[in-house]
Amino acid sequence: MTERIAIRGGHVVDPSNGIEETLDLYLAAGRVVSLGTAPDGYMADRTISAEGQIVCPGFIDLCARLREPGYEHKAAIASESEAASASGITTLCCPPDTDPVIDTPAVVNLIRERAQQIGKIRVLPIGALTRGLKGRDLSEMSALKRAGCVALSNAHAPMANTLVLRRALEYAASHDLLVVIRPEDPWLADQGCVHEGPTATRLGLPGIPDAAETVAIAQVLALVEHTEARVHFAQLSCARAARMIARAREKGTPVSADVAAHQLHMTETDIDGFNAMCHVRPPLRSVPDRDALREALRNGVITAICSDHQPHEPDAKLDVFPSTEPGMASLEMLLPLTLKLVDEDVLSLSQAIALLTQGPAAVMGTETGTLSVGSPADICIFDPECTWTVDSSTWRSTGRNTPYWGQTVKGRVTRTFVDGRAVFEL
Repeated sequence: MTERIAIRGGHVVDPSNGIEETLDLYLAAGRVVSLGTAPDGYMADRTISAEGQIVCPGFIDLCARLREPGYEHKAAIASESEAASASGITTLCCPPDTDPVIDTPAVVNLIRERAQQIGKIRVLPIGALTRGLKGRDLSEMSALKRAGCVALSNAHAPMANTLVLRRALEYAASHDLLVVIRPEDPWLADQGCVHEGPTATRLGLPGIPDAAETVAIAQVLALVEHTEARVHFAQLSCARAARMIARAREKGTPVSADVAAHQLHMTETDIDGFNAMCHVRPPLRSVPDRDALREALRNGVITAICSDHQPHEPDAKLDVFPSTEPGMASLEMLLPLTLKLVDEDVLSLSQAIALLTQGPAAVMGTETGTLSVGSPADICIFDPECTWTVDSSTWRSTGRNTPYWGQTVKGRVTRTFVDGRAVFEL
């Protein structure tokens, strides 16, 4: 039986309902039953004091790799679920590039059952758009939807051609399935590993132009107008891409977009010294690109911030820069990096939390991301002023591949609830 829990004295921030004030929150039977005053006859089994802390809906991460099945030498569902719950994340979407690929109901069921056994967070698998992510033959989209896939994607793998992409969008539209696109033209990206700019030239590294992203977006937008498919552009990295999404949304095109938290702070100069921890895909771009992404968040063009969590084993980052594997472990940096935008007056606290809750919930069409009465009791409580050091005593992810190792950051989750169950307590 789920406990009846009263969370008292916290500063409740629920952007979906326009709430930002000190209120008591009451949970029962895994649901939110009241804000402000207790329901008639309510008797709490447990009372939690949240004075001086923020109480908000649990965070929803639109892109985080758990590495299981197939890459357990990098991480596993158990370890990354623990890291997610300690980061206030209650719902997480995992891309289909596992091994085997998430292109059959059997793999979907394996991931969902494993996550349910662990019981820390909700894991929403994203199914493969094409079989084996090879970009040629369409997957059994209807079967994947029935098995529990919330969206479809080809992850980082390219499509064979635009005709296959068109057919995939048509098929997805016929089943009312969201298609997640990581926009990158493989021929323009070629063998690049960093942003094509002054830093790449100085270090002698092959670059990826921002045109690799914008050309891919333009292609998909043209097909969206033809197919009326719902498309979400994942992990934007450049100013031109943000402008293209803004124009498309103004025209009423059914598209949305997110950005990885690290892209809102780091730039191409962070790879100086051939820092492989900053080797990510899409690459860290210029200061104007970073500033444009921030502006797109302020204006509501980009409606979600994700972690783009990619844990690696230590050896993956120990080769020469172009040969290292791209990606950083970033689940536990999602909240601190988002709160840093508040400290820098880029966003208000309510805007920042909306980008981790209401925004991603709207993209995936989930009933979470809100504290409305009757909604699932997925709750995050955090201390916005608490500082902590990123080291082995605080880090829970198996992946240690983060450029923030050893740094002191601000914003610490103290409690996380999923369906009214305490899954993390500091």
